Amino acid sequence: MNSIGAVYLIDENFYSACHVCMLRTPLDMAMKQAPVFFVSHGAPTFALESGLLGPRLQALGQQVSGVKAVLVVSPHWQTHTVCVMTTAAPSTMHDFGGFAQALYGLQYPAPGSPAYALEAARLLSQAGFTVDLDEQRGLDHGAWVPLRYLLPNADVPVFQVSMPVSLNAAGAVRLGQALAPLRERGVIILASGSLTHNLYEFRPSDSAEVSPYVLEFVEWARQAVVDHDLERLVDYRQSAPHAQRAHPSEEHFLPLLVAMGARTDDEAAQVIDGGVTYGILSMESYLWGLS
Repeated sequence: MNSIGAVYLIDENFYSACHVCMLRTPLDMAMKQAPVFFVSHGAPTFALESGLLGPRLQALGQQVSGVKAVLVVSPHWQTHTVCVMTTAAPSTMHDFGGFAQALYGLQYPAPGSPAYALEAARLLSQAGFTVDLDEQRGLDHGAWVPLRYLLPNADVPVFQVSMPVSLNAAGAVRLGQALAPLRERGVIILASGSLTHNLYEFRPSDSAEVSPYVLEFVEWARQAVVDHDLERLVDYRQSAPHAQRAHPSEEHFLPLLVAMGARTDDEAAQVIDGGVTYGILSMESYLWGLS
């Protein structure tokens, strides 16, 4: 893993120092702004069991055009600083255990996007984040599982930006705001998490009765998202019903705030109802900027 050091603090030296002069052509081309997704990726079994959300993501993916790359923020990559994946041909990581063997044979062979990754690193550094580069990182299941539905052909370049272990709600918004300019360059921002995520209450049956607190938390979150109430979402630990129970730890909720930071104020949220799996994992997802 390499630190970007001072290179990204001096704009005029960026292209020559990183030997990526090709950035000037593709990244400066004007195009329609790419969308922002918050996707609840659920359990790894979502890769095999499409449920309600899978077909809906697939239908939305068919509406996407002109995309240059996908930037994924996933709770399954947490680091001390912000790390940006510059891998040219990322592997498919099976970063889970104890599931059906069929899951471990799945591959998502999308190419990486070192050029756009370097641009993301520059933007993050400009926003005040300490940034490192990772040339070997693969795609974790928070990335490739939802992408199997959204972009099943795996022909669009994908790279990831990590979540710092110290990230809080306000910091997640700032992370999304820093990455937002990439949308103008044709880069989808896919924030992958889970609207509820209490694995202590996980129930083996996908048809398990849904816990009432899950529905109450989802209703609250949906209203806040639709209302663009960023202040309430940032303060969700205190203002949302059952917040501590829905998220004993924050890492799966923070991607929603990354997405909220990356969307613009005039973009209406599109609710993607994904239902609830295993009684406690809400698959509800949101979309901005795809009309």
